[in-house]
Amino acid sequence: MRVILAEKPSVAQSIAAVLGVNQKRNGYLQGENDLVSWCIGHLIELAPPEIYDARYAKWRREDLPIVPSAWESVVSDGTKKQFSVLKDLLNRTDVDEVVCATDAGREGELIFRMVYEKTGCTKPVKRLWISSLEESAIREGFRSLKPGTAYDALYRAALCRAQADWLVGINGTRLYSRLYGTKLNVGRVMTPTLAMVVQREKEIAAFQVERFYTVQLSCGFPAQSGRIKTREEAERIRASCHCKKAAVKQIERRQKKEKPPKLYDLTALQRDANRIYGYTAQQTLDYAQTLYEKKLATYPRTDSRFLTHDLRDRLPALIECVAQVLPFASGLPLAVHTQQVIRDEKVSDHHAIIPTQNMTREALAQLPMGERSILTLLAVRLLTATGEPCETDEVTVTLDCEGHDFTAKGSTVRQMGYRMFEETFRGSLGSRERKEQEYPIPPLEIGQIVGPAVATIREGQTTPPKRYTDVEGIVASVDAKKGAKVEKGDALITVYPKDEIQIEILISEADLPTIRVGETVSIEFNWSMEHEDRQEGVITSISYINQTDENATGTTYKAYINFEPDENIRLGMTAIVYAQ
Repeated sequence: MRVILAEKPSVAQSIAAVLGVNQKRNGYLQGENDLVSWCIGHLIELAPPEIYDARYAKWRREDLPIVPSAWESVVSDGTKKQFSVLKDLLNRTDVDEVVCATDAGREGELIFRMVYEKTGCTKPVKRLWISSLEESAIREGFRSLKPGTAYDALYRAALCRAQADWLVGINGTRLYSRLYGTKLNVGRVMTPTLAMVVQREKEIAAFQVERFYTVQLSCGFPAQSGRIKTREEAERIRASCHCKKAAVKQIERRQKKEKPPKLYDLTALQRDANRIYGYTAQQTLDYAQTLYEKKLATYPRTDSRFLTHDLRDRLPALIECVAQVLPFASGLPLAVHTQQVIRDEKVSDHHAIIPTQNMTREALAQLPMGERSILTLLAVRLLTATGEPCETDEVTVTLDCEGHDFTAKGSTVRQMGYRMFEETFRGSLGSRERKEQEYPIPPLEIGQIVGPAVATIREGQTTPPKRYTDVEGIVASVDAKKGAKVEKGDALITVYPKDEIQIEILISEADLPTIRVGETVSIEFNWSMEHEDRQEGVITSISYINQTDENATGTTYKAYINFEPDENIRLGMTAIVYAQ
């Protein structure tokens, strides 16, 4: 008989189902030859200081530093019942082998070893190392069990991390709390992170705004001067160039070949999920973990962006499956370059996060929004990472107008490659993600005369460093005044994701025929009325408003405009919208 110890009940149930272990017991499942149980996370933790010496129950500077000569552990509060179950299982006389089936990583190894040692078990250990809970992956994992000793270094690394956290947290927190007369938490990771935030706030406070100006030329295509320090100088250049012709001074052409992106590790996935959907890092991890437990994605806690060679033969079928599931990928040509994503030497514990063969259109549709979004990101990235490179022709033109240089840049796509999937995916998001507008540059030759040009001035200003946030967005309000005392959980600032900010305009029925969804409009905000500065937006939808004002006449509609807000935008601002 062998005991198989998983990290969570859901994982234990998946393993038990594959092995045919289906008899429910109190805290475990029993089969003919296997007993399957679970840890419920960290059952065992490092002992608090007072376990080593009763005097450590009081925080005193003279007792510091506290450095155990021999480390001790205790059963975590709330898990003693399950620990008792595991202790009985591991020490049963009919059990002759233990399988560590906790998450295949540093923390999973630590969770198992601390339970194994606390129960006093000395029976031989095998290690199950899998990155997916698919039935095929579990079966293959049990056929390839390795000796538990092969992962001793991983366990020691995890234990070292835990002990370092204990030493820094216990001693640092007690020292600074006694020095300043209030509880101040110090942590190995937390405190350096706080230092980064403080340093960034100092940089923001010391920042001095600098205004600058550029002169824009419109001569069939846009061109721009370099930054000009004063409005007077900008106005002099504008007046000199307005309605004048310009000569092509220099042309630079180059072919650019952009390689497909790498597959996702956890950090890259969290970054894109935040940028596209506004999810926090923790939300993304939770969604990815759930997808793993539902057998729809591989193990999420990975720092690798490549796969191993043993997946090479299965990849084409998986890519084909993913392409059929995503509605916006239907009909697009597939390029399956598996060699781009397979690098054994770049994989340590776990390979990159990818969908599994269990991903179907029905499974995707039934998922909650957050899980569906993350699985879609994983699927799109698999298609792009194995696709063709994107090839473009880029041109940079320098114009001379009345002795002043202006630069125009443009590009032409020769081969969309992997970007074909990115563009269709971006299209499925509506205007949530908008690319910077690109202007075509007509065929030109050095010495060619263009124009006459229309010259305008654009005003800008330097911006301070951005604050560190989970969600990149626009500050809606500052909820705490400088110097005010705040409690844990108090709001400091309110931030809205950029993609969620829209302009609403009211449209009368008479004006409705002149407004169209998809139309580009110009926007002037109340802070920029004195400047020749406009932003562009796109009308994304028009809806009917049920008019409740008895004095109103006619039918009223509301149009919604998406745009790219900058640091000057605040919620509640008024704007003037100019349609074509």
